[in-house]
Amino acid sequence: MSTQHERKYWDAALETQPREKWEQQKLGLLQKHLRHAYDNSPYYRASFDAAGVHPDQVRSLDDIRRFPLIDKQVLRGRQQAVPPFGDLVAVPERDIVYISASSGSTGVPTASPFTGQDFSDWIDYEARQFWSSGLRPEDRYCHSLNFSLFIGGPCVLGAQKLGALSIHAGTVPSERLLTIIRQFQATAIWTTPSYAWYLGETAVKEGIDIRSELNIKRIFVAGEPGGSIPETRQRIEALWGAAIYDYYGLSDIFGSCAGMCEEKDGLHWAEDHILVEVIDQQTGEPVAEGERGEMVLTTLKKSARPLVRFRTGDIVSFTSEPCSCGRTSIRMLGVHGRLDDMLIIKGVNVFPSDIEAIARKDHDFTGEYKLIVERNNHLDQLTVEVERAPTYSGNDDELAARFIRQLQSVTGVSAKVSILAADTLPRATHKAKRVEDRRVGVWS
Repeated sequence: MSTQHERKYWDAALETQPREKWEQQKLGLLQKHLRHAYDNSPYYRASFDAAGVHPDQVRSLDDIRRFPLIDKQVLRGRQQAVPPFGDLVAVPERDIVYISASSGSTGVPTASPFTGQDFSDWIDYEARQFWSSGLRPEDRYCHSLNFSLFIGGPCVLGAQKLGALSIHAGTVPSERLLTIIRQFQATAIWTTPSYAWYLGETAVKEGIDIRSELNIKRIFVAGEPGGSIPETRQRIEALWGAAIYDYYGLSDIFGSCAGMCEEKDGLHWAEDHILVEVIDQQTGEPVAEGERGEMVLTTLKKSARPLVRFRTGDIVSFTSEPCSCGRTSIRMLGVHGRLDDMLIIKGVNVFPSDIEAIARKDHDFTGEYKLIVERNNHLDQLTVEVERAPTYSGNDDELAARFIRQLQSVTGVSAKVSILAADTLPRATHKAKRVEDRRVGVWS
């Protein structure tokens, strides 16, 4: 008989249920949740009434498309109009036990409130997600995400819930973090892809033999597309000798909402918590399964502040094909980019993640890159700065020409390519900023 630690699933009945049961479960949750929003949130009552829709009209999941969309500007605007949490909130303040917050472009923190049950549901899902990625009670897990109002901070409690020894490291200097990892022989860590790369490079520069002196077996990454870009994931795995698992979360709902199981074939979605739509950003119509579109999310349980049809700005694709791990939830095939990061070069949509795949696949490059966009004679010009690897001894012009050919093959876009020496570009200690837009007045 299998012990608890040897079981494959955190919640086998839920995680392996047939797709029909998932759909039934989501519909029941959606109907109840929309009624809660309508009855208890002044914003949603007014919004639904203005749109001529009502929770009682929801008979299928497709009916959600009749409800109005919202975005980050709505959340920020309503919070400022009705401080401190806004009138999307659907519970009295005495029921709110925790808030996370993101600063956003205006610098005004946008709060995400939780009731006690909301928080408990979230942490249970984090435990489920960690378990699917192979984390077990015998692991030593080092949480190196920011704890200062950041939604990723409390995710460490999911590791504690499943029984792992959890080290609340936070965002300490890299040298200090490496000391902690080595001292306690941590077996797992969570950070961003850029920082996982940077931390590994720092360890090598300090003379640390990563494979013999450290004990990292798993690295969870989030916050950037890199974890779902095979070329990036493979380079980080080779550097650390550890498996990389991509996670996705957003401050407006809760920490990790999706993540890779041990098969690493897409990110399993929290379907019992969040309803997903993928829409054409221009028409608002749903795209075909597997096609890229903007992700729109509706909470199904979070009672403190329901979100109904929230436009994330993330460009994603999904599949409902069964995973070989046996889990039946839909899988996100990575975040291909964000609408606010998307570049349109001579009519072609280009995301930094498309170019990252090229920079990370070819080992004559370090993998670091920067995109510079300028406008000359009313035409947009893209310049890609990439670093040559320290071991490359060839001609820079030939290396640039190779990158240009690969870029044209992958994206159909032509660009200038500037070859830089290794370690020229700044390394990120959190989220990497890859795009420098030098155009003036383009969006006015």
